Amino acid sequence: MPERRGPLFVTILVAVGLLIAVSAWLLTDPATSRATSPRTGGLASGAVIALYALWLNDRRRRVEENRQRTERERHELELLRAERDRERVTDERFAKSVELLGHEADQVRVGALHALAGLARSNPEYTQTVLDVLCSYLRRPFPHPGYGDDTDEAEARREQQVRLAAQRQIQELLPPRGPEAVVYDLDLAGARLDRFHLKGRAVGRLYLQQAQLLHRTSFADAEFHGRVYLTALDSRGPITVAGAVFHQKVKLEGVHARHEVDFDGATFEAEVSIADGSFDGPVSFRDTRAAAVDLRRARFADHVDLRLAAEAVSLYNTEVDQAREVRLPAAWSLEPLAGGRARIRVGG
Repeated sequence: MPERRGPLFVTILVAVGLLIAVSAWLLTDPATSRATSPRTGGLASGAVIALYALWLNDRRRRVEENRQRTERERHELELLRAERDRERVTDERFAKSVELLGHEADQVRVGALHALAGLARSNPEYTQTVLDVLCSYLRRPFPHPGYGDDTDEAEARREQQVRLAAQRQIQELLPPRGPEAVVYDLDLAGARLDRFHLKGRAVGRLYLQQAQLLHRTSFADAEFHGRVYLTALDSRGPITVAGAVFHQKVKLEGVHARHEVDFDGATFEAEVSIADGSFDGPVSFRDTRAAAVDLRRARFADHVDLRLAAEAVSLYNTEVDQAREVRLPAAWSLEPLAGGRARIRVGG
């Protein structure tokens, strides 16, 4: 089989042929000098060689572009493979940490909580999932003498330390209050919480209905972007909500607060409902602003300051103790009842 000729050989052959052909043709023209004929033939053959050079350069460019594209695709494939490996390792870490939350040793459970929090910090897309797991742990049954349960005090104390660690991780994972904060939801419905603090944090929705709070709880200066449900909450310690901002509806219906509750300077941009609430300790709404306040059937047994600014207020059988200090807006008054109680009403 004859050897295949390359483009360079063909180009040289064509250039030489043009040189000879053009020169010979011009030599037959009487008007053309003998010195001009070879020069013109050379230009013709040079044009062919120049075209070959342009083609060769374009071919090299295409080859280089293909090589770079192949290299780029290979690099992207390696990155994708590394990302999948990282996700697999992260998923395995997450699953192992969740499994260790059921370990008998309290030290192991605390370590699992810290591992989950560390995973959320290094992988922000896991933050809501980790918060859901921490909240789920806190919703577990928790017998404790502080709630009147008959249980082993030493075991309850050890479990309490684990739960306090879970609460701290929740607080640290939530971003500080601010316009750029990424908000996350907390579902702690029915949980038993001890010294629960969300001070200065940004929160999405908060579910705390039927929860039990032991010792002091603080929502001071926090910002809640979603609805807040505190229905039938049982608080056995002081609650501070001073300076907090609530962008959506807040439900405190049926809450039982056995100690002081401080709402001073809080802002409720939507309705706050405290209907059927029972407050055994002092309550203050001084300098509180709200779109609407529902105080129907609320009971206040200690000092109360209701000097709030609200666009709409609902009052019905809202009672206070006349023997205690009661501060009301100028347009409100008290209607005496039997047993030293008084009903709040709007107008004289």
